[in-house]
Amino acid sequence: MKNFMDWMQNSFAPKMNKLAHNPYIAGIQEAILTSMPMIFVGSFICVLAAFADLVPWMPDLWLLNTFSIGLLSVYLAYLIPSSILEKKHLNKTKREAGLAGIASYFILVGTTFNDDGAFVISSSGMGTSGMPAAIVSGIFVAWIMSMFAKHSFFKKTDSSIPDFITVWFDTLIPILIVITVDWLLVYVLNINMYTLIYDLFKPILNASDSFWGYTILYFVEYTFLYTFGISTWVLYPIESAIVMTGISANQAAVAAGQSASVINAYGTSYYWTLGGGGLTLALGLMMLFLAKSKKLKVIGKATIVPSLCNINEPVIFGAPVAFNPILMVPMWIIGFIGPALTWCAMHFNWIAKVSTLFSFWYLPFPICTFAIGGMRGLIFSLVIFAISWAVYYPFFKVYDKQCVEEEEKKVAEAAAKAEN
Repeated sequence: MKNFMDWMQNSFAPKMNKLAHNPYIAGIQEAILTSMPMIFVGSFICVLAAFADLVPWMPDLWLLNTFSIGLLSVYLAYLIPSSILEKKHLNKTKREAGLAGIASYFILVGTTFNDDGAFVISSSGMGTSGMPAAIVSGIFVAWIMSMFAKHSFFKKTDSSIPDFITVWFDTLIPILIVITVDWLLVYVLNINMYTLIYDLFKPILNASDSFWGYTILYFVEYTFLYTFGISTWVLYPIESAIVMTGISANQAAVAAGQSASVINAYGTSYYWTLGGGGLTLALGLMMLFLAKSKKLKVIGKATIVPSLCNINEPVIFGAPVAFNPILMVPMWIIGFIGPALTWCAMHFNWIAKVSTLFSFWYLPFPICTFAIGGMRGLIFSLVIFAISWAVYYPFFKVYDKQCVEEEEKKVAEAAAKAEN
């Protein structure tokens, strides 16, 4: 165990953290985070629209959803190349890259024109289901733009030409390359890039919706890597594209009068992130109410509010759980059990598959789980919480006892020093 811990701490974790800071991964992460307010607005509208059948005078709010989260892929088409260039410290041309990203995206999703020459594009392609295309086009644009970013038609010493003029001319060629390549693929070679990208992404979607795919993905992302101090954001771009596509498919199915069929959709994580990744809410409550160690008692008081809002960095790095074998093991156990039970519960229809977009993950878990799963979802989350309590408790007792012994030892050493 010691050799494994040393390898993870000294070799694996640094490499993964380095990967997390890769401009392309970090840029996609930032783009998704920047678009979160629009996702929140879409979630809020979905919740309000759910009451439309109960309130006769309430207007149809779904059009507002179309102009918030319904344009998510368009936002990302701009934000991804812009954010990647910013991470590469190429701020001069990041906005032009964003504009090229929008142009590239609309070409890739197969924009057509009617007899009057007006754009014709499916609104579904601009929403969550278009995320794979937005990510691919964003990466392509960022790559082309970054290759030309260090070349200029003008000498750097020539101060008579304003910077914005030099940017205009220096971005002409890369933007032209982006648009021309996309045009050749879609309108000359007649390749349906939107379908091609989705088909290439589909095996990942199918694998992540299986028992082992779903369970292992979230065990690795939210638990295993996290216990070694590696941010869950490393895999979030992949996860986000998967779950947003899943919720879009479920919403479309429900709207067509069918049953939701995708398990791995946005919101299922609420069942196994009570208090944050690894279901650490139980551990935080134990430290607050059951700890005999002064250190753990203080940590419990300091972390309980964030834990109730599903933010557990203070617990992970304060207790600590990260690089602490006594607490890592129970987090691994429940980090596997939580997703596994959730998948089984949805597969066997014990709880409903998620078809309601509710992105307010920072609300306490009874609210989140009730919003996506109703009363059965709430009861299921309480069962998961009880299991997490049972898993953490014996390990917590061992660690609490260890902390008490260390505190008593320090007190004894201090007293001995004082006597001398």
